[in-house]
Amino acid sequence: MKKTTLPLVKRGMMMLVVLATVLLGACSKDDDQPTNKSIAAIVATNSNFSLLNVAVAHAGLGSVLAGTGPFTVFAPNNAAFVAAGFDTEAKIKAVPAETLKKILMYHVVGQKIASSAIATASNTAVKTSADVDIFVTKNANGVFVNGATVLEADVMASNGVIHVINTVLMPPSGNIVEAAQANPNFSFLVAAVVRASTGSTNVAQVLSGAGPLTVFAPTNQAFINAGFANVAAIQAADPAVLTSILTYHVVASRVFSSDLTEGAKPATVNGATLTVTLTGGAKVKGNKNTTAASISSANMVTTNGVIHVVDQVLLP
Repeated sequence: MKKTTLPLVKRGMMMLVVLATVLLGACSKDDDQPTNKSIAAIVATNSNFSLLNVAVAHAGLGSVLAGTGPFTVFAPNNAAFVAAGFDTEAKIKAVPAETLKKILMYHVVGQKIASSAIATASNTAVKTSADVDIFVTKNANGVFVNGATVLEADVMASNGVIHVINTVLMPPSGNIVEAAQANPNFSFLVAAVVRASTGSTNVAQVLSGAGPLTVFAPTNQAFINAGFANVAAIQAADPAVLTSILTYHVVASRVFSSDLTEGAKPATVNGATLTVTLTGGAKVKGNKNTTAASISSANMVTTNGVIHVVDQVLLP
């Protein structure tokens, strides 16, 4: 009895081991394979992408993102669309389809890039399907694109990969000066740049240069709080004084919010340094300011750099 049973038990155990090995191997292999759903299908069936799906349909990109690819899509979730002011289907459809297409293609790269393939570096330029670069950062804090956070990486699709982000990325429409001119909240800043440029330094030319540059841009209210009651007051100011102040708002490199670190002291074009603090939100302090200025809106990408909106005029 023992002679018959023991070999059977051994054979049974061996079969279980082999079966387990096969199953585990199959599971591991499947985990490495992309889903049979295309990027378009994942967007269409994931409730967290419902606003993105509306945008894709309105822009006529459904068939593109269902195509062979491969693609990498930095996909804004619903919260990102809401934060950008596109919180309803009607608001998304109010955007001209061609404009929306350019915005969405700015989120698409024509190759498959898994997070493991992203270099640990700051602001690596990557050409998008809109033929404009985005800037990808990978560091100890995660992966970022134009300062936006990748909330979930490596959502695999049959034709590429999705990385979920918390911001709708807006492609640049001009250089720093052109972006400021197009924003009514920067009319005092534009007036200051024009007035400063009548002096020995052409500040407008500096801010229109190749860069890259980062500008901490004060709002109109920030100028009013600093004692410039109106544009006429700015136009009457000493160009040299305005030049000193304005160049103190400019850093000669591309600095997204994801690059800011507590206590950092970036050098400005003025020659003096600013102080960065992150407690309670990102802030930057001038040497003669009594309090730090809050960055109320970050990562406005231009063709020659990036703009961060601040609520104070920084004083060197």
